[in-house]
Amino acid sequence: MVFDSTVRKELARGFGATLVVILTIVLTNALIRSVGQAASGAVAPQDVVLLLGYVTLGQLPMLLALSLFVAVVVALSRMYRESEMIIWFASGVGIGRFVRPVLRTAWPVITVVAVLVFVVWPWGNRASLELRERYQQRGDLSRVTPGVFQTSSDGSRVFFVERESLDGVNARNVFILTRSGETESVTTARAGRLETEGADRYLVLERGQRNSADLASGDRVQASFQRYRILAGERAARASDSRAPRTVSTADLLANPTARHQGELAWRVGLVLGAANLLLLGIALAASQPRRASNWNLLFALLAFVVYYNLINLTQAWVASGRLGLGAALVALHGGVFGLALLLLWWRDHAAVTHWPVPTRRRSA
Repeated sequence: MVFDSTVRKELARGFGATLVVILTIVLTNALIRSVGQAASGAVAPQDVVLLLGYVTLGQLPMLLALSLFVAVVVALSRMYRESEMIIWFASGVGIGRFVRPVLRTAWPVITVVAVLVFVVWPWGNRASLELRERYQQRGDLSRVTPGVFQTSSDGSRVFFVERESLDGVNARNVFILTRSGETESVTTARAGRLETEGADRYLVLERGQRNSADLASGDRVQASFQRYRILAGERAARASDSRAPRTVSTADLLANPTARHQGELAWRVGLVLGAANLLLLGIALAASQPRRASNWNLLFALLAFVVYYNLINLTQAWVASGRLGLGAALVALHGGVFGLALLLLWWRDHAAVTHWPVPTRRRSA
């Protein structure tokens, strides 16, 4: 009981501290990317916080698995470095004995990872994609901030408007600078609005003028109009039945086992199995010599995590392309890593017994 409680308490402290540090770094990077996307017009500025939440939910399973793996390596490495392991080995506790307290500490985290991967991951990706699509499918006039010059989504037009309503459809004092090839035109109008016909959006301008110039020849044309109707160049928002596999729920992936869906399912199941296999690898990779000045355990452990995670992505691509079956991919990768982890644990346990043999009592004659 003392052994189990000591190891579990050490792992819990290390996991909490590691998760806070990694989550802070990831949130900072995600916030910078989200603000950059909002500045470039990819998402609405008011949706930055919501998008950040979706991105965090999508990254959280990997962050939990990484934090748990690092906590195991750091906690056991400290015990090796401070010669606590020597005491446990001399007391008859092998390296394999650490598997039980580590799993008892980690199973709630692995359960959370499974729920996030199978339930929250597709929902977050679907909500994030719909958020981006709704903003991208709005007309150029709808995305313009009143009193601010802003470029259209394709970069061919610059808008300046004063909006007369909050619906983003009607506007007043419209200024549009358009450049197509060698032709540049400036259109001004007293009022403007967006009209939808079928799947097309049209920008209707009223009471204005248009000045066109040919940059190659220098010819200029000026025209006045009472009503000017142009295609806005974007489609109206509509529901799309074709979604990426990462936005499809796990139940739908199982119900429709196409190659792409099988690949996504291999990634989701593989991430949960990988989180469990990393615990065994962490116990084996934490071993070190107390007298050694430098400790490369954490570096090797992080390298193993990167390689393992990339292999999970690689198997996803292979299954999605039809090169490998779902069952074969899971058994080959995760079964192989599980066998490698057991082999390393056996080797470390054998080395520990060799260096620190268990004392035996002498029998009296």
